[in-house]
Amino acid sequence: MASNKNSSNQMVVPEARAAMDRFKMEAAAEVGVNLKEGYNGELTSRQAGSVGGQMVKKMIEAYEQNLASRG
Repeated sequence: MASNKNSSNQMVVPEARAAMDRFKMEAAAEVGVNLKEGYNGELTSRQAGSVGGQMVKKMIEAYEQNLASRG
């Protein structure tokens, strides 16, 4: 496998970390998952998946709105 300098866990723009953390907390609140700052290893796979799924859903909605406003 080819070496990849940017793993999937690294931010391409490190300054975006705080914004992504706020986004994650907002998505968690929307699906009823109680996240705390830092490590959340006690979450079930279902809870973690719900948060990630909500984040993806919101990103897709924002992208679609951006496309619609251009068109």
